[in-house]
Amino acid sequence: MTAVIEVKNLTKHYKQTNALDNVSLSIEGGSIYGLLGRNGAGKTTLMSILTAQNFATSGDVKVFGEHPYENARVLSRVCFVRESQKYPDDATPGHAFRAARLFFTNWDQGLADQLIRDFQLPMKQTIKKLSRGQLSAVGVIIGLASRAEITFFDEPYLGLDAVARQIFYDRLLEDYAEHPRTIILSSHLIDEVSNLIEKVIVIDSGTILLDEDTDTLRDRAVTVVGDAAKVDAWATGRDILHREALGRVASVTVLGHLSDAERAEVSASGLDLAPVSLQQLIVRLTQKAGAETQEVR
Repeated sequence: MTAVIEVKNLTKHYKQTNALDNVSLSIEGGSIYGLLGRNGAGKTTLMSILTAQNFATSGDVKVFGEHPYENARVLSRVCFVRESQKYPDDATPGHAFRAARLFFTNWDQGLADQLIRDFQLPMKQTIKKLSRGQLSAVGVIIGLASRAEITFFDEPYLGLDAVARQIFYDRLLEDYAEHPRTIILSSHLIDEVSNLIEKVIVIDSGTILLDEDTDTLRDRAVTVVGDAAKVDAWATGRDILHREALGRVASVTVLGHLSDAERAEVSASGLDLAPVSLQQLIVRLTQKAGAETQEVR
């Protein structure tokens, strides 16, 4: 697939901190990306630079082959939905949607109307008086109904309850299936979005820790559970991500793909294999990277 975003050696420096540290990545068109990482990892900074709402200290950014800053050809094809979006004091959701309809050429009013009903959004209330969940719904509706060629969702659903978040996920998948585009979904609710995303980018302390297809990433680790002595013997020499024990039972998560023969050997030893969720894997990899960084220092 053709890359719609190219980032090379991108750095953003704030006083004593590198929010982004020599980041390079390529984002292909027609995929749903998960931009994952803990709070303060650099996710919002990266998206802000890609959408020309922030400046890089150094490095190069290309969106649709062009620099996005003050570039109407690029920005008219991009939608950035962020939790901290500001609106005029007297603006209602209707004002926000009418403005979005004028800006985004692919705007679908029918979809917007459906989402307004789904989220039970009070249209006559001013945005500044909306609850946090209702404010999140405004952003979600704009992001989906815009049908922009590239849409960034920067944790826009934090105020939504579980039911409303599921509505968002369902509507996103339904509309993406009918109208494919590039969606970058920033989140720390990894398990919730794991079934949505096709590609994973994990950012930690301003650097790219992972950039892989979701299916490939899921196959990178396995957990073995059973008698502690047998588990430890099996894990000897392997790249251990995490170990925990309760009494004589231990659980070890290791990096690496197991062949069919290796899996059969584990079963024959009386040990059990357990899948590693995407969230568990990313958390453990992030912890491992952090520990290795501390050792270097």
